[in-house]
Amino acid sequence: MEHDKIISVNNLKTYFYTNERCNRALNGVSFDIRKGRTLCVVGESGCGKSVTAASIMQLLPDLSRIEEGSITYHSDGEDIRIDKLPKNGKKMRSIRGGDIAMIFQDPMTALNPVYTVGFQISENLKAHTKMTTKEAHARSIELLTLMGIPNPEQRVNEYPHQFSGGMRQRAMIAMAMSCNPKVLIADEPTTALDVTIQAQIFELMMKLKKEFNTAILLITHDMGVVNEVSDEVAVMYMGNIVESGITKEVLTKPAHPYTKALLQSIPILGKGRNQDLKPIRGSTPDPYNRPVGCQFKDRCDFATDKCMEMPGEEIVEGNHMVRCWHYKEVLSNGK
Repeated sequence: MEHDKIISVNNLKTYFYTNERCNRALNGVSFDIRKGRTLCVVGESGCGKSVTAASIMQLLPDLSRIEEGSITYHSDGEDIRIDKLPKNGKKMRSIRGGDIAMIFQDPMTALNPVYTVGFQISENLKAHTKMTTKEAHARSIELLTLMGIPNPEQRVNEYPHQFSGGMRQRAMIAMAMSCNPKVLIADEPTTALDVTIQAQIFELMMKLKKEFNTAILLITHDMGVVNEVSDEVAVMYMGNIVESGITKEVLTKPAHPYTKALLQSIPILGKGRNQDLKPIRGSTPDPYNRPVGCQFKDRCDFATDKCMEMPGEEIVEGNHMVRCWHYKEVLSNGK
Protein backbone atom coordinates (compact mmCIF):
# COMPACT_ATOMS: atom_id res chain seq x y z
CA MET A 1 0.00 0.00 0.00
CA GLU A 2 3.09 2.22 -0.12
CA HIS A 3 2.21 3.81 -3.45
CA ASP A 4 -1.10 5.32 -2.43
CA LYS A 5 0.24 7.64 0.25
CA ILE A 6 -0.32 11.25 -0.73
CA ILE A 7 0.97 13.03 2.38
CA SER A 8 3.47 11.64 4.86
CA VAL A 9 3.97 13.41 8.16
CA ASN A 10 7.01 12.20 10.05
CA ASN A 11 8.01 13.07 13.63
CA LEU A 12 6.45 16.53 13.32
CA LYS A 13 7.18 18.94 16.15
CA THR A 14 5.41 22.29 16.05
CA TYR A 15 6.08 24.63 18.97
CA PHE A 16 4.36 27.86 20.00
CA TYR A 17 6.28 30.58 21.82
CA THR A 18 4.65 33.17 24.07
CA ASN A 19 6.30 35.33 26.73
CA GLU A 20 9.44 33.19 26.67
CA ARG A 21 7.38 30.07 27.35
CA CYS A 22 7.10 27.21 24.92
CA ASN A 23 4.07 25.06 24.18
CA ARG A 24 5.05 21.87 22.39
CA ALA A 25 1.72 21.77 20.55
CA LEU A 26 2.84 18.85 18.38
CA ASN A 27 5.49 16.72 19.96
CA GLY A 28 6.54 14.12 17.40
CA VAL A 29 3.51 13.25 15.29
CA SER A 30 3.68 10.75 12.40
CA PHE A 31 0.92 9.56 10.07
CA ASP A 32 0.10 9.02 6.38
CA ILE A 33 -2.86 10.29 4.41
CA ARG A 34 -3.82 7.90 1.62
CA LYS A 35 -5.67 8.40 -1.66
CA GLY A 36 -9.37 7.62 -1.50
CA ARG A 37 -9.24 7.08 2.28
CA THR A 38 -10.47 9.11 5.22
CA LEU A 39 -8.16 9.51 8.18
CA CYS A 40 -9.84 10.91 11.29
CA VAL A 41 -7.74 12.70 13.89
CA VAL A 42 -9.67 12.69 17.13
CA GLY A 43 -9.10 14.06 20.63
CA GLU A 44 -10.14 16.63 23.19
CA SER A 45 -9.82 20.39 22.58
CA GLY A 46 -6.23 21.53 22.76
CA CYS A 47 -4.63 18.20 21.85
CA GLY A 48 -3.06 19.58 18.65
CA LYS A 49 -5.58 18.53 15.99
CA SER A 50 -5.95 21.95 14.36
CA VAL A 51 -2.22 22.67 14.67
CA THR A 52 -1.64 19.53 12.60
CA ALA A 53 -3.87 20.90 9.84
CA ALA A 54 -2.31 24.37 10.04
CA SER A 55 1.19 22.83 9.79
CA ILE A 56 0.29 20.89 6.63
CA MET A 57 -1.33 23.97 5.05
CA GLN A 58 1.54 26.25 6.17
CA LEU A 59 -0.97 28.49 7.94
CA LEU A 60 0.69 28.60 11.35
CA PRO A 61 0.56 31.85 13.36
CA ASP A 62 3.67 34.02 13.61
CA LEU A 63 4.90 32.89 17.01
CA SER A 64 5.04 29.24 16.10
CA ARG A 65 7.33 27.14 13.99
CA ILE A 66 8.02 23.61 12.86
CA GLU A 67 11.08 22.65 14.91
CA GLU A 68 11.65 19.15 13.65
CA GLY A 69 10.24 16.46 11.38
CA SER A 70 8.92 16.55 7.84
CA ILE A 71 5.70 16.93 5.86
CA THR A 72 6.05 15.38 2.41
CA TYR A 73 3.46 15.81 -0.32
CA HIS A 74 3.73 12.99 -2.85
CA SER A 75 2.72 14.92 -5.94
CA ASP A 76 2.59 13.34 -9.39
CA GLY A 77 6.12 12.26 -10.07
CA GLU A 78 7.81 14.29 -7.32
CA ASP A 79 7.95 14.47 -3.55
CA ILE A 80 7.55 17.99 -2.20
CA ARG A 81 8.75 18.84 1.31
CA ILE A 82 5.97 21.21 2.39
CA ASP A 83 7.76 22.11 5.63
CA LYS A 84 10.69 23.46 3.61
CA LEU A 85 8.61 25.75 1.34
CA PRO A 86 8.30 29.47 2.15
CA LYS A 87 4.74 29.75 3.44
CA ASN A 88 3.72 32.56 1.10
CA GLY A 89 5.93 31.49 -1.78
CA LYS A 90 4.58 30.74 -5.24
CA LYS A 91 4.89 26.96 -4.90
CA MET A 92 3.04 26.78 -1.58
CA ARG A 93 0.30 29.08 -2.83
CA SER A 94 -0.25 26.93 -5.89
CA ILE A 95 -0.53 23.79 -3.71
CA ARG A 96 -2.73 25.44 -1.08
CA GLY A 97 -6.30 25.61 -2.40
CA GLY A 98 -5.38 23.71 -5.57
CA ASP A 99 -3.93 20.30 -4.64
CA ILE A 100 -4.57 20.52 -0.90
CA ALA A 101 -7.75 22.30 0.18
CA MET A 102 -9.12 23.00 3.62
CA ILE A 103 -12.57 23.40 5.12
CA PHE A 104 -12.30 25.51 8.23
CA GLN A 105 -14.15 25.09 11.49
CA ASP A 106 -16.01 28.37 11.33
CA PRO A 107 -17.15 29.46 7.86
CA MET A 108 -18.03 32.95 9.13
CA THR A 109 -14.39 33.75 9.82
CA ALA A 110 -13.10 31.92 6.74
CA LEU A 111 -15.38 33.64 4.21
CA ASN A 112 -14.74 37.30 3.49
CA PRO A 113 -17.82 39.35 4.45
CA VAL A 114 -17.29 42.06 1.83
CA TYR A 115 -17.28 39.82 -1.26
CA THR A 116 -20.09 37.74 -2.68
CA VAL A 117 -19.87 33.99 -2.23
CA GLY A 118 -19.67 33.51 -6.00
CA PHE A 119 -16.76 35.96 -6.29
CA GLN A 120 -14.82 34.08 -3.61
CA ILE A 121 -15.30 30.70 -5.29
CA SER A 122 -14.39 32.22 -8.69
CA GLU A 123 -11.20 33.73 -7.25
CA ASN A 124 -9.99 30.30 -6.18
CA LEU A 125 -10.82 28.83 -9.59
CA LYS A 126 -9.01 31.62 -11.44
CA ALA A 127 -5.95 31.29 -9.19
CA HIS A 128 -5.55 27.56 -9.83
CA THR A 129 -6.98 27.01 -13.32
CA LYS A 130 -6.98 28.87 -16.64
CA MET A 131 -10.70 29.69 -16.48
CA THR A 132 -12.04 33.05 -17.59
CA THR A 133 -14.21 35.11 -15.23
CA LYS A 134 -17.32 33.96 -17.08
CA GLU A 135 -16.37 30.26 -16.91
CA ALA A 136 -15.47 30.56 -13.23
CA HIS A 137 -18.84 32.18 -12.50
CA ALA A 138 -20.68 29.38 -14.30
CA ARG A 139 -18.63 26.77 -12.42
CA SER A 140 -19.43 28.50 -9.10
CA ILE A 141 -23.16 28.14 -9.81
CA GLU A 142 -22.57 24.49 -10.73
CA LEU A 143 -20.71 23.89 -7.46
CA LEU A 144 -23.42 25.52 -5.34
CA THR A 145 -25.97 23.32 -7.12
CA LEU A 146 -23.86 20.23 -6.34
CA MET A 147 -23.78 21.28 -2.68
CA GLY A 148 -27.57 21.33 -2.59
CA ILE A 149 -27.96 25.10 -2.23
CA PRO A 150 -31.38 26.24 -3.52
CA ASN A 151 -31.61 29.03 -6.19
CA PRO A 152 -27.87 28.90 -6.92
CA GLU A 153 -28.14 31.52 -9.73
CA GLN A 154 -29.40 34.04 -7.20
CA ARG A 155 -27.35 32.81 -4.24
CA VAL A 156 -24.06 33.08 -6.10
CA ASN A 157 -24.40 36.89 -6.00
CA GLU A 158 -25.22 37.05 -2.29
CA TYR A 159 -22.90 37.78 0.64
CA PRO A 160 -21.95 35.33 3.43
CA HIS A 161 -24.24 37.06 5.98
CA GLN A 162 -27.23 36.28 3.75
CA PHE A 163 -26.51 32.56 4.07
CA SER A 164 -27.53 30.37 7.02
CA GLY A 165 -24.81 28.51 8.98
CA GLY A 166 -25.32 25.27 7.08
CA MET A 167 -25.31 27.03 3.72
CA ARG A 168 -22.15 28.96 4.57
CA GLN A 169 -20.47 25.67 5.39
CA ARG A 170 -21.62 24.27 2.03
CA ALA A 171 -20.25 27.34 0.29
CA MET A 172 -16.93 26.70 2.07
CA ILE A 173 -16.96 23.11 0.85
CA ALA A 174 -17.83 24.29 -2.67
CA MET A 175 -14.80 26.57 -2.54
CA ALA A 176 -12.55 23.82 -1.20
CA MET A 177 -13.75 21.34 -3.81
CA SER A 178 -13.72 23.80 -6.72
CA CYS A 179 -10.37 22.61 -8.07
CA ASN A 180 -10.90 18.88 -7.36
CA PRO A 181 -8.13 18.79 -4.76
CA LYS A 182 -6.15 15.62 -4.20
CA VAL A 183 -6.30 16.15 -0.43
CA LEU A 184 -9.13 17.68 1.57
CA ILE A 185 -8.47 18.73 5.15
CA ALA A 186 -11.67 19.28 7.12
CA ASP A 187 -11.23 20.85 10.55
CA GLU A 188 -14.39 19.99 12.50
CA PRO A 189 -16.48 21.03 9.48
CA THR A 190 -19.83 20.49 11.21
CA THR A 191 -19.25 21.94 14.68
CA ALA A 192 -21.92 24.61 14.46
CA LEU A 193 -24.48 22.65 12.45
CA ASP A 194 -27.49 20.60 13.41
CA VAL A 195 -27.42 16.85 13.02
CA THR A 196 -29.36 16.55 9.75
CA ILE A 197 -27.14 19.09 8.00
CA GLN A 198 -24.11 17.40 9.56
CA ALA A 199 -25.12 14.09 8.00
CA GLN A 200 -25.61 15.73 4.59
CA ILE A 201 -22.18 17.39 4.74
CA PHE A 202 -20.46 14.09 5.56
CA GLU A 203 -22.41 12.43 2.77
CA LEU A 204 -21.16 15.11 0.39
CA MET A 205 -17.57 14.55 1.47
CA MET A 206 -17.87 10.78 1.06
CA LYS A 207 -19.32 11.26 -2.42
CA LEU A 208 -16.41 13.49 -3.42
CA LYS A 209 -13.98 10.92 -2.04
CA LYS A 210 -15.58 8.17 -4.15
CA GLU A 211 -15.81 10.17 -7.36
CA PHE A 212 -12.40 11.85 -7.32
CA ASN A 213 -10.40 9.44 -5.14
CA THR A 214 -9.74 12.40 -2.83
CA ALA A 215 -7.78 11.76 0.35
CA ILE A 216 -9.52 13.24 3.38
CA LEU A 217 -8.05 14.27 6.72
CA LEU A 218 -10.98 14.86 9.03
CA ILE A 219 -10.43 16.50 12.38
CA THR A 220 -13.12 15.89 14.95
CA HIS A 221 -13.77 15.27 18.64
CA ASP A 222 -16.85 13.20 17.96
CA MET A 223 -16.30 9.45 18.19
CA GLY A 224 -19.69 8.84 16.54
CA VAL A 225 -18.50 10.67 13.41
CA VAL A 226 -15.27 8.65 13.43
CA ASN A 227 -17.23 5.44 13.46
CA GLU A 228 -19.46 6.55 10.58
CA VAL A 229 -17.07 8.07 8.09
CA SER A 230 -13.44 7.11 8.63
CA ASP A 231 -11.26 4.31 7.29
CA GLU A 232 -8.39 4.99 9.67
CA VAL A 233 -8.21 6.83 12.95
CA ALA A 234 -5.47 8.56 14.94
CA VAL A 235 -6.23 9.41 18.57
CA MET A 236 -4.35 12.46 19.78
CA TYR A 237 -3.55 13.60 23.28
CA MET A 238 -1.38 16.57 24.26
CA GLY A 239 0.51 16.73 20.98
CA ASN A 240 1.12 13.00 20.53
CA ILE A 241 -0.73 10.32 18.60
CA VAL A 242 -1.39 7.81 21.37
CA GLU A 243 -3.21 5.21 19.26
CA SER A 244 -3.86 4.72 15.57
CA GLY A 245 -4.98 2.09 13.10
CA ILE A 246 -7.92 0.85 11.06
CA THR A 247 -11.02 2.49 12.59
CA LYS A 248 -12.87 -0.74 13.26
CA GLU A 249 -9.95 -2.30 15.14
CA VAL A 250 -9.26 0.77 17.26
CA LEU A 251 -12.91 1.28 18.20
CA THR A 252 -13.64 -2.37 18.99
CA LYS A 253 -10.32 -3.07 20.74
CA PRO A 254 -9.04 0.21 22.20
CA ALA A 255 -5.55 -0.40 23.59
CA HIS A 256 -4.90 3.03 25.10
CA PRO A 257 -6.65 4.07 28.33
CA TYR A 258 -7.46 7.46 26.75
CA THR A 259 -9.18 5.93 23.70
CA LYS A 260 -11.10 3.66 26.01
CA ALA A 261 -12.12 6.57 28.24
CA LEU A 262 -13.23 8.58 25.19
CA LEU A 263 -15.42 5.70 24.02
CA GLN A 264 -16.93 5.26 27.48
CA SER A 265 -17.86 8.92 27.67
CA ILE A 266 -20.21 8.89 24.66
CA PRO A 267 -23.77 7.52 24.55
CA ILE A 268 -24.46 4.60 22.18
CA LEU A 269 -27.52 4.82 19.97
CA GLY A 270 -30.25 2.34 20.87
CA LYS A 271 -29.07 1.60 24.40
CA GLY A 272 -31.66 3.84 26.02
CA ARG A 273 -31.25 6.25 28.89
CA ASN A 274 -29.70 3.94 31.47
CA GLN A 275 -26.25 3.94 29.97
CA ASP A 276 -23.35 4.21 32.35
CA LEU A 277 -21.43 7.13 30.86
CA LYS A 278 -18.14 7.97 32.47
CA PRO A 279 -16.61 11.39 31.93
CA ILE A 280 -12.81 11.29 31.80
CA ARG A 281 -11.62 12.31 35.24
CA GLY A 282 -9.33 15.27 35.79
CA SER A 283 -8.51 17.75 33.06
CA THR A 284 -5.84 18.15 30.41
CA PRO A 285 -2.52 19.40 31.83
CA ASP A 286 -1.25 22.94 31.22
CA PRO A 287 0.54 22.79 27.85
CA TYR A 288 3.19 25.21 29.11
CA ASN A 289 3.87 23.09 32.18
CA ARG A 290 3.57 19.48 31.09
CA PRO A 291 3.94 16.45 33.34
CA VAL A 292 7.03 14.25 32.91
CA GLY A 293 6.58 11.07 30.89
CA CYS A 294 3.17 9.91 29.68
CA GLN A 295 0.89 12.96 29.43
CA PHE A 296 -2.20 10.97 30.39
CA LYS A 297 -0.86 9.27 33.52
CA ASP A 298 -2.53 11.62 36.05
CA ARG A 299 -5.96 10.75 34.63
CA CYS A 300 -5.31 7.08 34.05
CA ASP A 301 -6.46 4.04 36.06
CA PHE A 302 -3.54 1.93 34.84
CA ALA A 303 -0.73 4.35 35.74
CA THR A 304 2.39 3.03 37.53
CA ASP A 305 5.86 4.44 38.20
CA LYS A 306 6.90 3.25 34.77
CA CYS A 307 4.67 5.96 33.25
CA MET A 308 7.15 8.61 34.41
CA GLU A 309 8.90 7.72 31.17
CA MET A 310 7.25 8.42 27.81
CA PRO A 311 6.24 5.10 26.19
CA GLY A 312 7.38 4.36 22.65
CA GLU A 313 5.19 3.10 19.82
CA GLU A 314 4.05 -0.51 20.18
CA ILE A 315 2.30 -2.53 17.48
CA VAL A 316 -0.78 -4.31 18.82
CA GLU A 317 -1.33 -6.14 15.51
CA GLY A 318 -1.15 -5.17 11.83
CA ASN A 319 -1.43 -1.38 11.55
CA HIS A 320 -2.77 -0.93 15.08
CA MET A 321 -0.26 1.23 17.01
CA VAL A 322 -0.41 2.35 20.63
CA ARG A 323 1.84 4.36 22.98
CA CYS A 324 1.21 2.87 26.40
CA TRP A 325 3.26 0.75 28.80
CA HIS A 326 0.17 -1.12 29.96
CA TYR A 327 -1.71 -1.66 26.72
CA LYS A 328 -1.92 -5.43 27.24
CA GLU A 329 -3.74 -4.88 30.54
CA VAL A 330 -6.05 -2.34 28.89
CA LEU A 331 -6.89 -4.88 26.17
CA SER A 332 -7.43 -7.78 28.56
CA ASN A 333 -9.59 -5.59 30.81
CA GLY A 334 -12.41 -5.80 28.25
CA LYS A 335 -15.06 -3.14 27.72
